[in-house]
Amino acid sequence: MTSVTSLAPLAVVLPFLGAAITFVLIRHPRAQRAVSITLLSVTLTLEVSLLAMAWDAGPQAVNLGGWLPPWGIVMVVDKFSALMLVVSTAVSLAVLIYATGQGVADGDEDGPISIFHPTYLILVAGVSNAFLSGDLFNLYVGFEILLTASYVLMTLGGTGPRIRAGVTYAVVSVVSSLLFLIAIGMIYGATGTVNMADLSIKLAELDPGTQNMLHLMLLVAFGIKAAVFPLSFWLPDSYPTAPAPVTAVFAGLLTKVGVYAMVRTETLLFPGDQLNDLLMVAAALTMIVGILGALAQTDIKRLLSFTLVSHIGYMVFGLAVSTAIGLAATMYYVAHHITIQTSLFLVSGLIERRGGTASIDRLGGLARLSPLLGVLFFIPAMNLGGIPPFSGFIGKLGLLQAGVELGTPLAYVLVGSGVLVSLLTLLAMARVWNRAFWRKPEDAEYPDPVLLAARTDGARIQTAKEVTDEVSGRYSGKQDVPLLPSGMVGATVGLVGIGLALTIFAGPLFDLSGEAARGMLERQPYIEAVLGQQAVND
Repeated sequence: MTSVTSLAPLAVVLPFLGAAITFVLIRHPRAQRAVSITLLSVTLTLEVSLLAMAWDAGPQAVNLGGWLPPWGIVMVVDKFSALMLVVSTAVSLAVLIYATGQGVADGDEDGPISIFHPTYLILVAGVSNAFLSGDLFNLYVGFEILLTASYVLMTLGGTGPRIRAGVTYAVVSVVSSLLFLIAIGMIYGATGTVNMADLSIKLAELDPGTQNMLHLMLLVAFGIKAAVFPLSFWLPDSYPTAPAPVTAVFAGLLTKVGVYAMVRTETLLFPGDQLNDLLMVAAALTMIVGILGALAQTDIKRLLSFTLVSHIGYMVFGLAVSTAIGLAATMYYVAHHITIQTSLFLVSGLIERRGGTASIDRLGGLARLSPLLGVLFFIPAMNLGGIPPFSGFIGKLGLLQAGVELGTPLAYVLVGSGVLVSLLTLLAMARVWNRAFWRKPEDAEYPDPVLLAARTDGARIQTAKEVTDEVSGRYSGKQDVPLLPSGMVGATVGLVGIGLALTIFAGPLFDLSGEAARGMLERQPYIEAVLGQQAVND
């Protein structure tokens, strides 16, 4: 175990420490912001070091408290978990800066924003714990940390819609957690362990019927958390009601933790193709039903929530193919989608702030009113639609190649579904662009007064202050609130830039994903890192 790897628990400890400090500083918003951003930046630097180590040395395990596996808690750093740590923390940092910019601009020195920072850092700690976990119970703990923090974040402000959405989200999450906990109890009863490396050996000794029952229970529990159809009904009604930064981080991270758990358990605990046909059907239905739901929406945030569900299907696609190229494409696509989906939700928050609404029936003229906002939407929208040479195209191309190489009828159905859904995603994004950005404000079906007030007068566009002066009450009488604060715009620009970096560095990232996929399919490097060579031989 290298000295860098031994620092892996700090990826969880530092956000928890930050949560404690920011809670103590609850009456000092500026200090809260400084502590949160600083600690997340340090955490990201640490995780980049972990990724570099995993790239060179392969999987490494950390035994917490000096307890040897399978009895103690183990954290495992391999290429997949390290990549997810870096991407998730980078996105979390961008969203935190966005939220900080929003709070500074709106003067939210009091009220629920004061508990945002500690709760947000607890959420980040839960995500990191799930990615590093080497046993099922610690993975369950990570999910429960996520549930607690995400419920608080979702209900910030205490409005009726947010409370209702929060209750729905909490009930669904508790049901999935209960299923997961029952499965853990049954697995422990059957094998005497919850360590995943140990389980990879002992589960194979069970009879096929018991294996399939445990396998299916874990898939259902993780499928709810990942929003795989038909277990995705809760997501489109839950995410859009939360504040823009919260919706963005939820969309980017929470479902991907469920996908990560599916990939980890499918490759490590249940290798083979026992339920691959079921996963293929679920992937195709998730893609198609999700995008059809998106096409029926007029609210940008709800539309993006349905595209989120749809593109979970692509990740399950690669997992169901269960080949090295399929898994590599899934890992790359997860990193891509975390970044791009979060970017689009951040942009939707800017659109709602600048245009006064997120309804495409009421929006119009944003491309002329705010060209920068148009660029910030256009780039990730085309990326999500899979237009070459963006990372969305590269990831989808890898998935389609894996499906064609598999060559089964169901694989070809998945390939066809993937192409169709990509075209429909592009159609959904083009619909938002044409209505919200391209047409004139007065051509909107229900014109918004903010946009009408900001219409051009010759070649001149009204300033943000002039618009807020003209449209009274929009910011509760505050006449100096910027419509596009620099902190919010800067964070969005940075995240869109990370999305472009995934395209520019697609070669090395795909190589990393390919190596990670081959190692996960071999399983032996992971098992040896946790249990040691002698334990494996025995």
